[in-house]
Amino acid sequence: MMQNLYDLLDAYDSAASDDAKAIEAQIWSTFGQDRAVLVLDMSGFSRLTRRFGIVHYLALVRRMQKTSGPLVAQWRGQIVKFEADNLYATFADALDAVLCARAIRDAFETQNVATPDEKDVHVSIGIAWGKILVVADHDYFGDAVNVACKLGEDLSKPEEILIDVGVRERLPAQLPGFALTELDLTVSGLRLQAWGLRDA
Repeated sequence: MMQNLYDLLDAYDSAASDDAKAIEAQIWSTFGQDRAVLVLDMSGFSRLTRRFGIVHYLALVRRMQKTSGPLVAQWRGQIVKFEADNLYATFADALDAVLCARAIRDAFETQNVATPDEKDVHVSIGIAWGKILVVADHDYFGDAVNVACKLGEDLSKPEEILIDVGVRERLPAQLPGFALTELDLTVSGLRLQAWGLRDA
């Protein structure tokens, strides 16, 4: 599938204007999906690796993968990839993505009660909605992916879940069990309307 996308991108790059539009339409027809994009980032890499070594941190990354993977499946999501200390996933339903994010956060909070501080796993999560290009079992691309990365990696604090306006629009007006705080954020020159989710 990835080679198919590469071939289409190469054809697009060398095509005349009208042909390029047709190729772009083919790319979106083949790979385009409307999805909630979830990006999870672990906190503390530099501090923990400097103090305890890379093997210590990689063991925490492995625990993050083993804990979060089944929860993504439980909430009907698809893991696109694990990369470094990040999880990248998609969901057809925005509410499923939010409930999955809370379940993941809660799972680590429960684990952290039973582990010493240096073995605690802390995660930040961003969720965005949009039409994206999805290459099954490989990668995904699009503005919603970028926004979710900014929310999850750059803006959210440990144990925080941030959502963009597209996700908010697809959630019930009243979200039982959650309190939402509207935020006006700026990162990398982008102004993002977002909401922070916390337990009500």
